[in-house]
Amino acid sequence: MTAGRFLWDALRREPGQLVRIAFWSVLESAPAFAIGHAIARAINDGFAASRPWTGMAWLGVLGAAWLVAAFGARQVMLAVAGVVEPFRDRLLSRIVHATLRRTESPFEQPQTSSVARSTLQVELARDSFAAVISVVRSFAFTVASVTLGMLTLVPEVLWLVLPPFCAGVALFLLSLPALARRQRHFLLTDERNVEVFATVAGGLRDITACGAEDRVAATAGDRVAEQAAAGRALARVTAMRTLSLSLGGWLPVLALLAGTPWLLRQGADAGVIVGALAYVTQSLTPAFGGLVEGLGVSGVRLLVSLNRILEQARTPALRSRTVPAAGADVMLSDVTFGYGPHADPVIAGLDLRVAEGEHLAVLGPSGIGKSTLAALITGIAVPDAGRVLVGGVPAERLEPAARVLIPQEAYVFRGSLWDNLTYLAPGSSARAVDKAVEAVGMTALADRLGGHRAGIEPGTLSAGERQLIALARAYLSPARLTILDEATCHLDPAAEALAEAAFTGRGATLIVVAHRISSARRAERVLLMDGTRVWDGTHAELIRAAPGYAELVGHWRAATDLDHERESVR
Repeated sequence: MTAGRFLWDALRREPGQLVRIAFWSVLESAPAFAIGHAIARAINDGFAASRPWTGMAWLGVLGAAWLVAAFGARQVMLAVAGVVEPFRDRLLSRIVHATLRRTESPFEQPQTSSVARSTLQVELARDSFAAVISVVRSFAFTVASVTLGMLTLVPEVLWLVLPPFCAGVALFLLSLPALARRQRHFLLTDERNVEVFATVAGGLRDITACGAEDRVAATAGDRVAEQAAAGRALARVTAMRTLSLSLGGWLPVLALLAGTPWLLRQGADAGVIVGALAYVTQSLTPAFGGLVEGLGVSGVRLLVSLNRILEQARTPALRSRTVPAAGADVMLSDVTFGYGPHADPVIAGLDLRVAEGEHLAVLGPSGIGKSTLAALITGIAVPDAGRVLVGGVPAERLEPAARVLIPQEAYVFRGSLWDNLTYLAPGSSARAVDKAVEAVGMTALADRLGGHRAGIEPGTLSAGERQLIALARAYLSPARLTILDEATCHLDPAAEALAEAAFTGRGATLIVVAHRISSARRAERVLLMDGTRVWDGTHAELIRAAPGYAELVGHWRAATDLDHERESVR
């Protein structure tokens, strides 16, 4: 969709607001029609005829027209907002959807340029659109009012005023395409400059270490020179605005003054001449100046920004991501993943199969890659090599409702407990919520908070209480695959066992990144990541076969005994 079509569609969608704009614009343009007549009558029928009160009365009529115009202007701005805000929302929606389509994974961070467009360029387009509507509307109604006023005051003056005025307007409109092209070029050079200097600022140490200061400075200098040249070209085209304004705004004044003898011979008097001058200098010229400034700056900026946004929003989707899974089994085939192209892989050549409904515990020292494995299974991270399938579907393309991940720091938002619990399962019945609350062992917490409809403040909850709420939320969700990434580390062992039993009882696939040996004992299988190799088997099998596992079990037993000793002291 082109910028022009998008703008026309934005106007067409709000016919009621356009009618309001037109109605209130008539009132706002009342002074443009009344000024010439009021001044002419004040002079001829009042001050020149020695009737000052009559003259003051006509000026009072003009003042009343300004009061009406002020009220009309306020209503116009409200109506303009009724057109501009939906335009902004639609534009922002297109940017967000385009950004998500370009994102490889639903959890991948958007690019910086997309975020910048969604903040700066949308607001710029919104403000520019509002300014364009305002100046074009004001110009159109002012010209119509002035033309009608001159026709009823002294029709002959139109022969002096309209030709240079129309010539100035035509010249300005003809210069707009070139102005838009120069403005677009300047904007592109500015964006490239921002990217270059952001890269330079982030790599100053590397630049200095490699002795590349001169080369980088030369490259940056070329970018600055390019933008300076674009700025000079833009300034040259911008000078056409001044010429247009002189031709269409001030030449009519000279023509009117030069044609005064002719107007006097046509029957005009001093009051009529002054009234005609007021029409030109107080209404027509300011309106044209506003049009030149508004379209020349805001209009060009709107077209350039909107075309830029829509151009990037037309980027095709990389691929579809919302694919339903055929099951909840997990398969990793020769998976390798590292945080960066030059970093050592955190996971290398991993093969793993978890059957649907199976309970797997993942163990290993801190930093070994357990959370990375959870991220790969849920699709948050995409492997550098190999495949991760969930129910036969690549994990990064899996529909969100197919799996649920609870990290160590559970997320709870401000609102009601009900909203927090049903966030992943909207429309849940009270019975289903009660079952989830009871299953994970948070009944006492729900009662203490005041029931399911009670409001909660996340900051007032302990880490363990937030984990209980997240566990109940995950239990209530329709996901057939649940990954607990140390999601029970703030619970006591009994509460942890109850929560794991609840998920096991659902018949869904459960993968637990464990921090206690008891989680490994409860699991059907254990995956041990010890840095040298990956061990896969039952708890008993790993005790016999994996030296690192026995050492880990001993460490956890010692830590558990210490915890018991501390608890007994308390």
